[in-house]
Amino acid sequence: MIVLADGFMSSALLLTKQVLMDNSDKKADSLIYPILFNTNHGIEVYLKAISWSLNILTNTGKEFRTNHNLNDLLQDVKSLVYSFECDKEKIKVFEARIEPLDNYIKELYSKIENVKPNGKKFYSIDFSRYSLTIQGEPQFYINEFDNVVVDMENFVKVFNQIHKSLDGFASHFLYDYEDH
Repeated sequence: MIVLADGFMSSALLLTKQVLMDNSDKKADSLIYPILFNTNHGIEVYLKAISWSLNILTNTGKEFRTNHNLNDLLQDVKSLVYSFECDKEKIKVFEARIEPLDNYIKELYSKIENVKPNGKKFYSIDFSRYSLTIQGEPQFYINEFDNVVVDMENFVKVFNQIHKSLDGFASHFLYDYEDH
């Protein structure tokens, strides 16, 4: 799973860097969707890999959530780390390194919140795959009067950091406790 997650995150970063080298043909406008899809999918797979490893280490008998809810997956990882890790300094390092991902997910979810006919909120991570929700409603970027813009220079900076942190956590919980 770590190899898959790394591939999705690496491809998003590579494609973004390619766009930044030359966007004279405005390719960023269409490539942002595969970039964001790969980023979000990479995050999802990393979080599932970390959950799976921590569930083994904590003997829960679980694997990971099978949905695509990044916020729920991140909360699962946090909960598992807090129940597994006893060292307060390691917890502080974890919290500092996971904060950029937490901030990204909060910002993303503020954009992708939808409401079902029964009034229940849900978050459609499919915004980068389809222009309409499963209910046929336009995604947030269609409903915005102004263009929705992604700062690609900042994207590279932030997601390099998130990628490094997620890869480090996934590798740590998989390899550093092999004899556990």
